[in-house]
Order: sequence, then structure tokens, then C-alpha cells
Amino acid sequence: MTLWVRYAHDGGEGFGTLDGEEIAVHAGDFFAAPAPTGERLKRGAVRLLAPLRPGAFIGLWNNFHAAAAKQGNAIPEFPLYFLKNPRCVIGPGEAIRPPAGYEGKVLYEGELGIVIGRSVSAVDEVAAEAAIFGYTAVNDVTALDLLTADASFPQWARAKGCDSFGPIGPAIATGFDWRAARVAVALNGRVRQDYPLEDMILPPARIVSLVSREMTLHPGDVIACGTSLGALPMRPGMQVAVTIEGIGVLENPYAPSV
Repeated sequence: MTLWVRYAHDGGEGFGTLDGEEIAVHAGDFFAAPAPTGERLKRGAVRLLAPLRPGAFIGLWNNFHAAAAKQGNAIPEFPLYFLKNPRCVIGPGEAIRPPAGYEGKVLYEGELGIVIGRSVSAVDEVAAEAAIFGYTAVNDVTALDLLTADASFPQWARAKGCDSFGPIGPAIATGFDWRAARVAVALNGRVRQDYPLEDMILPPARIVSLVSREMTLHPGDVIACGTSLGALPMRPGMQVAVTIEGIGVLENPYAPSV
């Protein structure tokens, strides 16, 4: 398994592979045979950024059996998806903030993110699997009261696309076995979500295949696989940490609006 990261260092940005406490710097196209430069940086000497800036940021709803059973939802045969504003993406350590003037509930939702590595359109599951570059951790932050603010129109894009509502990172893991992994979310160190990814209703390759029937997916696009039980509101001052063993810990403070 390889961990890919993006970082800020000495006024510039770069990317490479994480090897213990060092980053092996790479050059070229992230998704097209990047080459090591031979330079190595100490992990502590850089600031990790979101590992990518997606062109399309897709999120799923109702994709875990346990949550569907508790909420009384039918089991979907096709991804129930929405689009998050790709400009809402932030990296590890950056602050999540509610929109100005908003005083309602803001939920964390720890999720596995699929990172697309090649362009695909209307592909089967074999080709979809081959198009997955790797996986990352996502916090699909939601302003719950905006979602239901108008009874005539559920506002998914508005509720999930606010500035800072898309933490991603800390790395993209290639060669990652999602079936053996769990997603855990802790608020101020207290675990509030802890669920197995093998409980997914639609697995990653099927998600990519089905979504590709309707929109072409491109390198760098991200699909968040949905969350399970335990998504709760945050309060300003809290630290929220999404952990997926093998990918790392995506930790962000929840701060007041500015």
C-alpha cells in the first residue's frame, strides 16, 4: 500500500509518498506515472494539504445496511447521490465553520472516499475497479437545518456545499483493502462513529460503474461512499477526527463562523 500526500513547503506546494516520518517528493502528473525526484522531506517540516482538488465531488446517502435498517429506509439498487461544491474542500487541520448567520445544527459524517484515477463513462464493474486510483477519508459536513429549510425542496447542495464543509485527507491510499477497514469518528477524543466498511450496500466498483452511466468521471474526482450510524451535531471548539486505519487521521477543528 502507498500513501500519497500533497503538502505546502517553503512557499510552494508539492506531492509525494509518505514513508514513515518522511515524504518522498515526486514530480509530473499525479495520476499519470509521477516520478520520484530523489528529494525527501521530513513530515514535520511541511503542512499537509487536501490530497487533491476534485473536479466533481459526489456524495452518497443511505449506503449502509445498519443505518438503513435503523432509519427504516429501503435498500437502494442505484446510488442515491448528490453533488458537493468542490470548492468546499479543506485539508487536515483547517477549520470547519458554519455559514455566516447560521445557528442550526452542523453534523459530521465520517466516510470513505473513492478517488478516480482515469476517465470512465458507462463502464462495467471490472473497468470501474481499474479506474479507482485509491481511497481517502472524507468528512461530509452537513448544515442539517438548511437541508430541510424549505418543505417543498430538500436543499442537498446548499446544506453540504458550504465553504469548509468538505475535509479530505490526510492521504490517498493505493492498494487499500476497504473490506477489512472501519471508519471511526471522534469528537474531542470520544468515539461517536465506528462502523465496518464491509456493511456497504453498494461497494465502490459498483458505485463508480453506475454513476458513470450518467456522468463521465475524470481523474481526481471524489465519491464519498456515505456514512453509517452515529452522525451527530458538533459544537464550536470541538475537534473532529475521522480515522480509517491504513489511510490515517483526518482531524479538523469546528470553529465559529467569521
